[in-house]
Amino acid sequence: MLNNLTDCEDGDGGANPGDGNPKESSPFINSTDAERGKEYDGKNMALFEEEMDTSPMVSSLLSGLANYTNLPQGSREHEEAENNEGGKKKPVQAPRMGTFMGVYLPCLQNIFGVILFLRLTWVVGIAGIMESFCMVFICCSCTMLTAISMSAIATNGVVPAGGSYYMISRSLGPEFGGAVGLCFYLGTTFAGAMYILGTIEILLAYLFPAMAIFKAEDASGEAAAMLNNMRVYGTCVLTCMATVVFVGVKYVNKFALVFLGCVILSILAIYAGVIKSAFDPPNFPICLLGNRTLSRHGFDVCAKLAWEGNETVTTRLWGLFCSSRFLNATCDEYFTRNNVTEIQGIPGAASGLIKENLWSSYLTKGVIVERRGMPSVGLADGTPIDMDHPYVFSDMTSYFTLLVGIYFPSVTGIMAGSNRSGDLRDAQKSIPTSHGSSPKTEIVELEGAPSFPPWVS
Repeated sequence: MLNNLTDCEDGDGGANPGDGNPKESSPFINSTDAERGKEYDGKNMALFEEEMDTSPMVSSLLSGLANYTNLPQGSREHEEAENNEGGKKKPVQAPRMGTFMGVYLPCLQNIFGVILFLRLTWVVGIAGIMESFCMVFICCSCTMLTAISMSAIATNGVVPAGGSYYMISRSLGPEFGGAVGLCFYLGTTFAGAMYILGTIEILLAYLFPAMAIFKAEDASGEAAAMLNNMRVYGTCVLTCMATVVFVGVKYVNKFALVFLGCVILSILAIYAGVIKSAFDPPNFPICLLGNRTLSRHGFDVCAKLAWEGNETVTTRLWGLFCSSRFLNATCDEYFTRNNVTEIQGIPGAASGLIKENLWSSYLTKGVIVERRGMPSVGLADGTPIDMDHPYVFSDMTSYFTLLVGIYFPSVTGIMAGSNRSGDLRDAQKSIPTSHGSSPKTEIVELEGAPSFPPWVS
């Protein structure tokens, strides 16, 4: 007959029926004070112990945030073993991370990355709101299929340390596991290069433009100058990262909570910026000649003429399109026919900009970026465009599948939770719960039954 049934649910501390030795499991009967303290240590006296995963105590949550770490348990034990070599080894601690600290927060840190902050707004501006929603739906559908498959494997046996590679190789065989593991390794490597380049772009384009070593003399050389700057600073950042890995990542892990706070603060800043710009848009002027966007490289005043005292004088913008600074100079035909206007680059959500950007506006490489809805007097077909004029040109040809490929790396952060399977208290429950999949399958062991590997269903 069936005997000693055991399931994998957390907190199953009661006596098993049919073992011939029934007794009370209460800590207040035949128990010492020390046993009583251990029995309810860290518990909130809930009616069901499963409530601890959904309704943790505030003190436990704050303690978990204070001790949050980016390192998996195996890395921490390896660091401690190297530092305590020759001394007394510390006993291996059982994994104690739950769904929130072990899966949700690492996924949050990886999803909100450089693609979301640097390229998502550009993708929406090119593809429009409707196609951007379609793009996000396609990428999230792929992520959902991956999460469902991962959850199915996680609930079909014990999930030890090793992450997604271990689960795939033990479920589908070493051939599939090796192929997927190689792709996963290459993807992680290219993702590291992507994050390094994103860091340098933020540093030089937004925070400290004066730190640029190579500077462009005109608008056409800005891309080449940025590429050279990325090569120099990218090598420096990569060298620093290699030094950190060589010395030990445990020193960087001390700032894990700070990094997590920066991610959460940036998420809140996005919503705060949307609300603020709807009522009080920031001052971010953009100069237009007709409907063509101008780059503020070589001039400061967005006007053809200016008043100095009681005299009308030409501006530096006039000198860029005309043969001289005098009023009787020969100027570019498009410059003569169209007016110069200045608009706000961030008009806010209340300006009706959402309606204007519902549909896509794909560009080919080398064309001038134009503002839709602005009056413009065009030139005859076949009229050449002087590339030395301070126009903003499209630096690449854009289309739907290209934008999907650019945006897709931002939805691959779900693998961060499964890669920390060795740190989870109950990986079979935490991984499916965090990815919104089916509940956990109970594993029942029969006494006297043959023992099967965890990947055999």
